[in-house]
Amino acid sequence: MKNSNKLISVLVPIISVLLAFAIGCVIMAVLGANPATALQSLWIGAFGNTRNLGTTLARATPLIFTSLCACFAYRCGVFNLGGEGQFIIGSVACCYVATQSGIEGFPGILLCLIVGALAGGVWALIPGLLKVYRGQNEMIISIMLNYVATLFMGVVYTNWLREGNVPQTASVPDATKLSRIFGLRTTSAFLIALVVGLLIYYFLFYTSKGFQMRAVGLNMTAAEFNGFAVKRYVLFSFVVSGLIAGLGGSAELLGTQYRLINGFAAGYGFDGVAMALIAQLHPLATILVAIFFAALRVGSTTMQAATGVPTSVSDIIQALVIVFTVAGLAMVKLPQIKAVMDRMFAKKEAA
Repeated sequence: MKNSNKLISVLVPIISVLLAFAIGCVIMAVLGANPATALQSLWIGAFGNTRNLGTTLARATPLIFTSLCACFAYRCGVFNLGGEGQFIIGSVACCYVATQSGIEGFPGILLCLIVGALAGGVWALIPGLLKVYRGQNEMIISIMLNYVATLFMGVVYTNWLREGNVPQTASVPDATKLSRIFGLRTTSAFLIALVVGLLIYYFLFYTSKGFQMRAVGLNMTAAEFNGFAVKRYVLFSFVVSGLIAGLGGSAELLGTQYRLINGFAAGYGFDGVAMALIAQLHPLATILVAIFFAALRVGSTTMQAATGVPTSVSDIIQALVIVFTVAGLAMVKLPQIKAVMDRMFAKKEAA
């Protein structure tokens, strides 16, 4: 039974991707393009050469951080929808340290990453404290804090740290920028994201504290009756998820953007939530899903140039993957469908 559940959890996202691409191919054909040629162009645009591969991994890096942020919090049964705000606050703190402290080189990079992560953790602690001690809804509070963080960033780059007449901050010093990997556009921020994902995976599935945190996420009431410090784990999950997002904001600023401008980090938070759900809150699967979505976004530009298929078709495919995955996972949990599938697997095992 346990193996059957694992198989279903793997098959649902795969089938969802295939269905989404099938519908995408129909749309491409209606638009007068050859679906095979369009998909080939999509692949080439995302992975066709080292330059395109580097662009894909660079686009995937912030998505990995925000999806891991959501993944960690959801594993404890809390809904942190403020990953974008925590990402932004981390980048703001990082920008201030990078441009105002005068510390450069490796010490400056390390200081910026630590300060950005801490800023994201403190920002995430706000909804955590209000949930634990005031019984407030963490989803609403974390979403509202996204807008607060965005507006605060606007004040920073248009007023406090504005560079001349342009509504943007000064660029971080060259010595404080993250190094590129093998000459690609991808920076060491991608490696940091991979390390964070591996650490989260190890903590959740190979440590006693991780097991207890997952137990709290499955049933807070039962965990509390068994003596688990539920409030402490809830706060811990908020802080750590905020640390992950804040670290991502710092890495994105030092590795790709270099300055705060209008539209920085827009949409990263909710994209991360969707990717974490598609990956079913598995840290390693979350990384793969983030790379998949980044490939769709990067490759769609080449697809449009080669076949005339608009990039919006790629957006449709992404949306369909999310809808089909969420709907599929909900359907397999219905009692009627679950009973049918249990009988099917029981017959297979008996045979």
